[in-house]
Amino acid sequence: MKLSHIIGIIVIAIAIGIVATATGDASTYVTFGKAMSLAKDGDADLVHVVGKVKKGADGKAEGILYQPQIDPNHFEFTLVDNENKVQRCVYNSPKPQDFDRSEQIVVIGAMQGDHFQAQKILLKCPSKYQDGKLDVTEHEAKTAKL
Repeated sequence: MKLSHIIGIIVIAIAIGIVATATGDASTYVTFGKAMSLAKDGDADLVHVVGKVKKGADGKAEGILYQPQIDPNHFEFTLVDNENKVQRCVYNSPKPQDFDRSEQIVVIGAMQGDHFQAQKILLKCPSKYQDGKLDVTEHEAKTAKL
């Protein structure tokens, strides 16, 4: 065999390995109801669930439990998915910095008993641009009178 054929076979083998690795990490977007049924069927694959933090009438987040002085790697919160199913979520890492400001949250994990065990949290934070306009505050310089 020529050296060029051997190099070509090696490149193809590496490409197949990359594709196989990428498809093995792929998980699907589901609701909490579907995540529960997958867990009951014994499917331990990670899933993505999109939702919003449950908020009270005053607009503040409800059901958040984070006590960094006791355990900085335990964060619990209540998430409402796109079908309005309310579910308790547990994340065994510190609370993400902009969690309270986020508009939408994607949790990646699986159901464990009565709660969703999140392995990763992705936040969609509010944009500083609203309706295509930049929110600008102007300040006018004033000259001092002597």
